[in-house]
Amino acid sequence: MTAGAVTLRHVADAAGVSVSTASRALAGKAQQYRISQQTERSVRSAADRLGFRPSHVARSLRSQKSGLLGVLVPDVANPFFSAVAREVTAAADAHGLSVLLADSRETTSNEVTLLDKLQARQVEGLVICPVGDEGEHLKQVAVSNVPAVLVDRGFPDVRLTTVTTDHRAGAREVARTLIERGHRTIGCLQGRPGTLPNEERVAGCRDALREAGLPFSRRLVRGDRFSEQSGYDACHALLNDVPDVSALFTFSNQIALGALRALQERKLSVPDDLSLVTFDDHPFAGFLAAPLSTVRQDVSRIGRTAAGLLIEQIQTGRRPRRRMHRIPAEFVLRASIGTRA
Repeated sequence: MTAGAVTLRHVADAAGVSVSTASRALAGKAQQYRISQQTERSVRSAADRLGFRPSHVARSLRSQKSGLLGVLVPDVANPFFSAVAREVTAAADAHGLSVLLADSRETTSNEVTLLDKLQARQVEGLVICPVGDEGEHLKQVAVSNVPAVLVDRGFPDVRLTTVTTDHRAGAREVARTLIERGHRTIGCLQGRPGTLPNEERVAGCRDALREAGLPFSRRLVRGDRFSEQSGYDACHALLNDVPDVSALFTFSNQIALGALRALQERKLSVPDDLSLVTFDDHPFAGFLAAPLSTVRQDVSRIGRTAAGLLIEQIQTGRRPRRRMHRIPAEFVLRASIGTRA
């Protein structure tokens, strides 16, 4: 008998029990159905001996539950999103669930297609890190029967629970620190314009400048992606147009890498020639020649909170009353911010 031909009936016969008893023992429900430990061990031993592997498809058809969560991110290579996915996967595993991970590659059309595919797999819930350009398709998720939580890039008009960082407060603290150190011309190398994190970070900078009686100029905001290439291109463009910039605030660690590459090409050092601070900490940040000041997002807490809210919805069938969950960020001051007289 080959492993592929082994069925639950074969296991039950080998253990000398009914099919239902074998099924409950293998599903970890022996105590619930008052199956003795000896019988449970006998069933598991028979399953191991015969090479039995349960069919998740058959089980889902019987229970109407797939045991799957869908996790959709815009860029799986981005450390922030991979960390969120890792936390959700750990929480899912603790509750006997598995995760299907999908990468939209920062494209809304891919996001729409992948959401359809995940729902076709009958996932029990969705953690969605949207591209963030538009949310009309997410409104359909909100009115469906599939529990869902948005992470990072939410939408005020989409009635889904959202977990994100307090971006505005974090950016405000960065700009205040730069102003206190004498910087007056602060360039922002942004991520994807129009997304919630990006616009709130811009707003935080604007808040601090206005508090200090300084003007805010969109001319000092450059970039179009949360990527290294965008950081590189935006840094060159900004310094070509506004050479008196004394500090750069990059909106992600990947953007910071691109900016550092551009500064190296221009033979500018941090912080002697230009101060640099970024949103998102990274293991490399503290080990640069001038350790990089950062706004550290609590990614683990973000992922755990999103997973907890989703699993609660699945278990109770009710959506949380509170729709927006903002997780505080921590500003880490390092040597990359210099003082201007």
